[in-house]
Amino acid sequence: MISENDLTNSQNIPFEERITRIEKMIEAEAEPKAFELGLLLALKMGQEIREKKPLGSTTGDIVAAWSSKYPESVVEEAIAHAKQFLTNPGALAEKMKNIMLKKMNQQEEKKDEAESGK
Repeated sequence: MISENDLTNSQNIPFEERITRIEKMIEAEAEPKAFELGLLLALKMGQEIREKKPLGSTTGDIVAAWSSKYPESVVEEAIAHAKQFLTNPGALAEKMKNIMLKKMNQQEEKKDEAESGK
């Protein structure tokens, strides 16, 4: 899974290399998360914009390929994440932060339960 740290570190990497890294991370997973697919889609859409190509000229094929690989709900959620990445990245960053904090709290609770059960 792509972590907040991965995203922070990727800011120092050239744009094209970021895309390649995300693609490799996704390929390595049997069932990538919609968030990860959305990140890749947003980067690919950004690439289209940078190259002055019409939106969807390459990303349409990517989404079509996903439709045959992943459940419809995952693809739809990935598209929503991509849109949020492009239009309101701050809100998405806050959402990621909250998810990470929630996971950390759950891990701490499990650790505390395991230690108290000894």
